[in-house]
Amino acid sequence: MNVLSLFDGMSCGQLALQRAGVAHDNYFASEIDKHAIAVTRKNFPFTKHLGCVSSVAAADLPQIDLLIGGSPCQDLRPGRLGLKGDKSKLFYEYYRVWQECRPAYFLLENVGKIKDEDRRIITELLGVEPIRINSALVSAQNRDRWYWTNLPDACAPIDMGITLDQFVPGGQGAALRNQVTPKGVLPFTNVRKDGKSNCVVASYVEKLNGVIVDGVFRHLTAEECELLQTVPVGYTDNGLSHGQRLKLLGNGWTVDVIAHLLSGLTKVKLQQHPFAQAA
Repeated sequence: MNVLSLFDGMSCGQLALQRAGVAHDNYFASEIDKHAIAVTRKNFPFTKHLGCVSSVAAADLPQIDLLIGGSPCQDLRPGRLGLKGDKSKLFYEYYRVWQECRPAYFLLENVGKIKDEDRRIITELLGVEPIRINSALVSAQNRDRWYWTNLPDACAPIDMGITLDQFVPGGQGAALRNQVTPKGVLPFTNVRKDGKSNCVVASYVEKLNGVIVDGVFRHLTAEECELLQTVPVGYTDNGLSHGQRLKLLGNGWTVDVIAHLLSGLTKVKLQQHPFAQAA
């Protein structure tokens, strides 16, 4: 099986394939972030790197059986430019490659708070209704995402009941925020009550990726964020700074969610499955 990963990041897709027990022959990765590529090369040295997504062409590749990717979400939240934004319009590169490669299976991930109109456009182009999954089902992290896929038996995983205090004793998820009051802007600590952490994010990491222990706020460590993303501890330890590691983790996938979705591939013989029809 040949896998093509667009916007590969630090290759959470390979981790998920490995965890789901899905064997593959080649893994092609399109990514431009040098830190993400370095982490991938450390953990998966046989990855075939392709560079920028705009230069990926089916004519340069063997038949692709599985196409995966999470296109940039920065412009997709309400009040922003959506799929017209410079970053999030890269979804159309995913769509172009999908049409060119005609993979048997595909998976696209994006943020849960996407505008209805943008979600409708993606759904119509890819021809499948998305599945909404919160990583809180398999992790101690609140992470709401949409997944468009034709993978066999794709559905949300069961709730594993994992809480933050299982690996941060006494810990509660927290964030540092600002509140506008008649007296001006006042900082305060927002503490979660659901036993989960806030979503691990790539931006504002020093404010949002936090925990309260014994009434004291501290930042989550990179290792704790790896656990929240169900990434092996130490996976991002490649001489990077704390902020660089959290950025990669925030841009990455919750591996156990992707592994759950991919697990349906272990039940079929790929060569007997008809190729998905491009729109």
